[in-house]
Amino acid sequence: MVKIAILGYGTVGSGVAEVLTCNADSIAQKAGQPIEVARILDIRDFPQDPLWPKFTKDFEDIVNDPEISIVVETMGGLKFAYPFVKACLENGKSVVTSNKELVAAKGDELLEIARKNNLNFLFEASVGGGIPILRPLDQCLAANEVTEIAGILNGTTNFMLTKMIEEDMSFDDALALAQELGYAERDPSADVDGADACRKTCILASLAFGRHVFPEQVVTEGIRHITLDDVDAASAAGGVIKLIGRTRREGDKVYAFVAPTVVPKTSLIADVRDVFNGILVRGNAIGDVVFYGRGAGKLPTASAVVADVIDEVKHLSARKFLYWEKGAEDYVLAQHDFETAWLVRLTAADKTAAKAELNAAFGEVKELSRSRAAADELLVITPVLPEIQTTTKLGALQSSTVVSTLRVADFD
Repeated sequence: MVKIAILGYGTVGSGVAEVLTCNADSIAQKAGQPIEVARILDIRDFPQDPLWPKFTKDFEDIVNDPEISIVVETMGGLKFAYPFVKACLENGKSVVTSNKELVAAKGDELLEIARKNNLNFLFEASVGGGIPILRPLDQCLAANEVTEIAGILNGTTNFMLTKMIEEDMSFDDALALAQELGYAERDPSADVDGADACRKTCILASLAFGRHVFPEQVVTEGIRHITLDDVDAASAAGGVIKLIGRTRREGDKVYAFVAPTVVPKTSLIADVRDVFNGILVRGNAIGDVVFYGRGAGKLPTASAVVADVIDEVKHLSARKFLYWEKGAEDYVLAQHDFETAWLVRLTAADKTAAKAELNAAFGEVKELSRSRAAADELLVITPVLPEIQTTTKLGALQSSTVVSTLRVADFD
């Protein structure tokens, strides 16, 4: 019998307890022995819960209990989760977490503590919720040199963009609907401003390329400024707008960023709708592989957490090799050197002069048209250039005014 504790009894924490209880027999068979929830930490009271006798409000009851060998952290944030998880690892307890903020900010430190103490620190649920991505990336694709990962990592923004694309719904109306359905929080900043996708991009980059990437190193742009005109322009370019977290290896360094991006309609990522996530992994041997599914939710996320618990039970005396090196200040390359094409909307009183100036600046741009365009609008796709070159050239234009810019993805 393996005894575990759960830190935090919110949506995910209660889901973990539910899965462990409902599937106890099959989980015991897979783990090789029964798993018992011995303690649950939460400052709230749950007197009607069948596990109520196991609740405590004192973390010391868990960290000082020698019979508890695995701790599940589902509290979220850093304020309490970080010191609690660190203390557990330092006191001989392996940890499973779904906390993307914790792994993105402190993953290298916590992995090192786990390594020194011959323990495991696993976090499958921190990126794709119920979608298996970290374990396949670390194990199933181990024979590949992963060169790039790009994906839809936030279900809330993908739901909103789907409504904007398919139902001509404004950003504000799409956000209101997402909040009404419980997909978006009352303060939706972490989703719509890209912080959630940024943290997940950090974790994917760190695991795939072997060195920690910190959130502050990742240029992050959300979807607040996306309009229906942008959606229509993307369609005219043969694509759809998705909030993409992307990381690419360049020599011994990486690019990492989050931004709304025009994805070609021919791409598998373009077909990922509503609250679903889709993550493309590009390897030199296997080519492109896409992982798809619900990126959040009580039981899907809990299932990923419990899978990590089972893995840790099976490796109580043998550490799994899941690890990356500490980060470095110059490890993430400057975003302005990343090469990409841009979809650009401009306005010009004299469109002929504006086209001539654009072609002179860029060599040649691809001009597009859309039915909703105002008479003075120009819609173009620039050549693939380092971002700094494109922004410099656009900033120097005299015959037109830039209304909006969107990166254009080069994967299909």
